[in-house]
Amino acid sequence: MSLTSLIIALIPALGFGFEIISMQLIGGSFTNKCMGMGLTTLFAGLVVYFVRMPVLSPRQIIGATICGAGEALGLIFQVKSLDLVGATMTMPISIGEQLIGNNLIGAIFFGEWATTGKWLYGISAIVVIIVGICLTSYHEQKSRGADVKKGNLLLLISSLGFIAYGSAPNAFHLTGWDVLPPEAVAIFITYVIVGSMQKDDHNQMWDQYTWKNMLTGACDVIANFTLVFSIAINGESVGYTFSQMSVIISTLGGFFILHEARTKKETKLTILGLVLVVIGAILIGKTL
Repeated sequence: MSLTSLIIALIPALGFGFEIISMQLIGGSFTNKCMGMGLTTLFAGLVVYFVRMPVLSPRQIIGATICGAGEALGLIFQVKSLDLVGATMTMPISIGEQLIGNNLIGAIFFGEWATTGKWLYGISAIVVIIVGICLTSYHEQKSRGADVKKGNLLLLISSLGFIAYGSAPNAFHLTGWDVLPPEAVAIFITYVIVGSMQKDDHNQMWDQYTWKNMLTGACDVIANFTLVFSIAINGESVGYTFSQMSVIISTLGGFFILHEARTKKETKLTILGLVLVVIGAILIGKTL
């Protein structure tokens, strides 16, 4: 792999990782964070539309809408979990569940694990990731018990959204940038609907923190766009696996940038769990 290819492969991981750090540093309400990301995504989708002027079939529009709504719902519940238990617990669990769900869907319904060797790699990866998730979710502080349980439930719902986002391109044969405009519209509309339903902060939908969180959205857009280039240059195995390394940035950023409080034992187990999730991601890369 050339230096240029390596840099392109790492950009999505940096974008997805710093997206989490950015939103927590900027702050604001749940609605502010989601609407900031939604506005940037909508703007990027409109730019792509006017540059490419795509003609889309009904199948592509439906698939892109499901894909966008799934991504938005995944991020919505991920943000809610972040507010409860922080990045150091949320992100390894979230990435782990996504890796398990998306790859099982691909293997069972789309035949992506076509050989015995790929099934061995895949099942081994899932076992390693499950152990990593269990270690990461360990907590000693009894006072945080309710938050951890609620956070894990929200992450499960979040992962279902991300699984829909990851599976829709295969199910509807979505390729290229032309589907990004309807996907961006679906993401924005989903954020608006959910944001308007929030009793405590729906009136803050358009305040200063929403505009500041467009920086968070920029991280997400850069990651998604460069992932397209990375997969084209490096292949799906390398491109996808490298993008999942964002979990390293977001988790370590939670410790050293956000200064999230974890006990000494929790910290050690979280680091060990993070390593296992990364190993699982690399094993899954062998199945692609």
